Amino acid sequence: MSSTPPSLRDLYSPPSSAWSFVPPQSAPPSNPNTPSPPTPSSSFQWSTRPATNSIFDLSPDLNDGGGINAVELLRALAASAVLQYTSSAIAMPWEVGKMLLQVQWIPREAHDYDLDADTEDDDDALSDSSNENESYFADPEGTPKVAHPPQTDEHGRRSIQEESEYVIPVGSANGVWGMIKRIGRFRGEGWLALWKGLLTSCVTEVLSTTFQPVVHNILQAIFFPTTPFFHQPPLLLPVVSHVFTGFLLSPLDLVRTRLIVQSFLPGYRTYTGPIDALIQIIRNEGASHSMLIDTALRPVVSLALPGILASYIGANISEDSSPLIWGFAELAGSCLGLLITLPFETIRRRLQVQTRGGVAPINGCVQLRPAPYNGVVDTLWHIITEERSDLPIIRRQKRRRSSNTETRPEREGESWLRHTGIGQLYRGLGMRLGASAIVFFLALVTGGDNSDGGWAEL
Repeated sequence: MSSTPPSLRDLYSPPSSAWSFVPPQSAPPSNPNTPSPPTPSSSFQWSTRPATNSIFDLSPDLNDGGGINAVELLRALAASAVLQYTSSAIAMPWEVGKMLLQVQWIPREAHDYDLDADTEDDDDALSDSSNENESYFADPEGTPKVAHPPQTDEHGRRSIQEESEYVIPVGSANGVWGMIKRIGRFRGEGWLALWKGLLTSCVTEVLSTTFQPVVHNILQAIFFPTTPFFHQPPLLLPVVSHVFTGFLLSPLDLVRTRLIVQSFLPGYRTYTGPIDALIQIIRNEGASHSMLIDTALRPVVSLALPGILASYIGANISEDSSPLIWGFAELAGSCLGLLITLPFETIRRRLQVQTRGGVAPINGCVQLRPAPYNGVVDTLWHIITEERSDLPIIRRQKRRRSSNTETRPEREGESWLRHTGIGQLYRGLGMRLGASAIVFFLALVTGGDNSDGGWAEL
């Protein structure tokens, strides 16, 4: 009778679930009477071969000696630059029209601008015969007609350049779109003048969007290093970062304003380009013309007003909990903020176009105030008290074909805007409100993931 076979438990070897990076050892001879050799104490045996990076395997373009593909980096930078330049070029005509409306000086005694082109053409066609008849039937003892001298200021300088070949007639455009058409049709400017200062605007925008987050992160790391990521930092940090960035980029903003306002004709240009403008301003006028009130007021209004308006609607309304209501609060805050910030922006543009240090004033394509302003309060006071806001200034005439009756303009009821310059402080308001509404509806359609507090800075 045969003996009982040995147990199969001694012959079973469990498979290892761990990864092995060395060649497997040969299996021991199957002898039922010989126990299996002991397994090594360590489950992992690392070889000296270097491990590969799965990221480089998934992205072969990055698997080179330098670690970063320079071609891909340059290609991404070029695409970003083209995109930024294109977006700036699209918005530039509206920016030029708005800025020229802001800096244009329209005194209350400005002559009315005649828009009746058909009547002028008819008068020109009959000018030869009418001049002969008037000279034949003229009274030799009558008072001759004397042309009115040009208006001058208290210093004897001509105040309104109505017949200049490079100055757009005063009060001939109302609104940004009207100024755009007026610039394109004016003989001293043309359609290409709508893109004056495009390169400087693009560079300023890129540097502003780059420096401001960096400055904000540095300030947060210095003063609030232990703040959690999801915790909202104090309002003072973004305001200080915007003020610091605006102060650093104020020379470029000054150059941009001067390039847009100066005449497009080569014979009347003060600056040939942004570099020449920057050199002349630093050499002749000194430090930058920075207005900290406007630079600080804009971020305070854009960041604080939406939260204040949302607090009146509900206590727990935030961008994450109620994005739709928060979007309406941002839209309302943007519209209300323009009523506060736009006058200070107009004052800043007025102060930027006037030169300092005895330098000759620039030849602007619109009428500029001949006497300089003396600070923010003086600028605000003179705009309200010495300018008019009823644009465009239109003169309609009744022309009577008689020899003893002179042509007199038909005066209609004057608006209250004729006697105040408050409207001058809000040039471009309609365009900014429309841009805010468009960006709001685009954020609703796209989900609002990339919405910010700027709300279409055109």
